[in-house]
Amino acid sequence: MSRTKVVITGIGAVTPLAHDAHATWRAMLEGASGAAPITRFDASAFETRFACEVKDWDATRHMSRKLVKELDRFSELAIVAAGQAIADAELALSEHEQTRAGCIVGVGMGGLETIERTTHKIRDKGPSRVSPYTIPAVCANLAAGQISIAHGLRGPSYSTTSACATGAHAIGEAAEWIRRGRADVMIAGGAEAVITPVGIGGFEAMRALSRHAGDPRRASRPFDRARDGFVCGEGAGVVVLESEARARGRGARIYAELSGYGASSDAFHVAQPSPDGDGCARSMRMALEDASLSEGAIDYVNAHATSTPAGDLAEARGIVRALGDRRVAVSSTKSMTGHMLGAAGAVELIVAALAVARGVVPPSINVEELDPEIALDVVSNVAREMRVEHALSNAFGFGGTNATLIVSRYARAA
Repeated sequence: MSRTKVVITGIGAVTPLAHDAHATWRAMLEGASGAAPITRFDASAFETRFACEVKDWDATRHMSRKLVKELDRFSELAIVAAGQAIADAELALSEHEQTRAGCIVGVGMGGLETIERTTHKIRDKGPSRVSPYTIPAVCANLAAGQISIAHGLRGPSYSTTSACATGAHAIGEAAEWIRRGRADVMIAGGAEAVITPVGIGGFEAMRALSRHAGDPRRASRPFDRARDGFVCGEGAGVVVLESEARARGRGARIYAELSGYGASSDAFHVAQPSPDGDGCARSMRMALEDASLSEGAIDYVNAHATSTPAGDLAEARGIVRALGDRRVAVSSTKSMTGHMLGAAGAVELIVAALAVARGVVPPSINVEELDPEIALDVVSNVAREMRVEHALSNAFGFGGTNATLIVSRYARAA
């Protein structure tokens, strides 16, 4: 039985590299790094004092001061990325079409900055000074809610929350609404903004963060023998998904087809991946089956690889289990953006779609000596021009949750 094809017609991103998706892409091809000393708070007492912040961010350049007062930073980033994606898609909706258009934009940890700020305000000035916007700012679904309000999206509106797999799950689930014929357009992605004392302190206590002593730009080094943890990032990534029929009917530019979606659980440990890569391999196999592709069809993998010793190795093993020992090109753009947590899967899906559309694969930077246990063709330090028919993007999270998305070169049916 045939099913509705889902295509990507718009992209938007706010990242540590740039304030839009296309500038972020160009920076990645140049091997730029977004890591720098933390400026969001005084980090002098912390062991890790660097992160991948969104730099020079002023939300009032994009929205009213009144709206900014209602939002946590993660929602600011998501709203702007969604606006970019909608503009990029040249999307216009009639009143009837609005009822067939929805929004699933997730966040891994919610409004942590607002929670911390409000806690300090209660302590210092008392509960009477708490903003009435506090709870709406904190709620995980309010990025999707605010985007829906701003753009008249009257279909399904909610948030996925699955730690670092959030953005990928949001896009995969949004595609399912279109595939089932219950929506024609979905705005989907993820956002995160937890470069705060609690965010950095919590990850630091888990020994999850890099403690690189030199240039912060060298700290995120997925697949490298000397990797010692991830660099915390923030940002947002949003795509416009449409049914093929609608996109073609309006003459939309199509970046790629979203052809496959898989999800699984390691069911192993709250923070560590299954060492043999079984869970992530099952997610990849499910995505391949969903896309009706063989393991040999994948040309490029945008890996989840965060630069942790255990995580990168487990994923490398999972990639080999799922795709065979053929030397498929692999890179981790977290080497440049840091780990954007709930936004990572969405931004990296955009990267995979652009690799398909543009015929070039961004590098993993800071690979000075490839870990000898990682049997992958890592695109090290320099972008690689190559034809990409099918690209796979992984996103994994605490609790053992895994999500895989596959994007394919769009081929119009005869």
